[in-house]
Amino acid sequence: MAYDEQIRKLTPLEFEVTQHSATERPFQNQYWDTFEEGIYVDIVSGAPLFSSLDKYDAGCGWPSFTRPLEPTQVAEHVDTRYGMRRIEVRSHEANSHLGHVFNDGPQDSGGLRYCMNSAALRFIPKERLAAEGYGQYLALFKA
Repeated sequence: MAYDEQIRKLTPLEFEVTQHSATERPFQNQYWDTFEEGIYVDIVSGAPLFSSLDKYDAGCGWPSFTRPLEPTQVAEHVDTRYGMRRIEVRSHEANSHLGHVFNDGPQDSGGLRYCMNSAALRFIPKERLAAEGYGQYLALFKA
């Protein structure tokens, strides 16, 4: 597997979420109430996934976004586990389970809520984008 080394470095929770499609606890995860400027990347591949500019407080206890930063970096699949029909969101490159997308988001932003697991994400603050190789996203945060 292309990401074996990164997967070995995951915490037990990160491993369960990204590799076994687990869900972390609401309101008890790293990014549910973080609103600092920056981007969120796949914790396994580093692929850019979401921007803080599209993050909002959905009141659900998980980081929620109105859209992906790079739509080609996310894949959506029907998930019928647990007797529900949901749309699962996985990272395109590493196939990491990220969370689910629902159609109850802000209507003025497209109506979608990408409800993600913090354990599947790594946040890169605006000030660190260039140093970490994501300098092309700095322009998003210019006033």
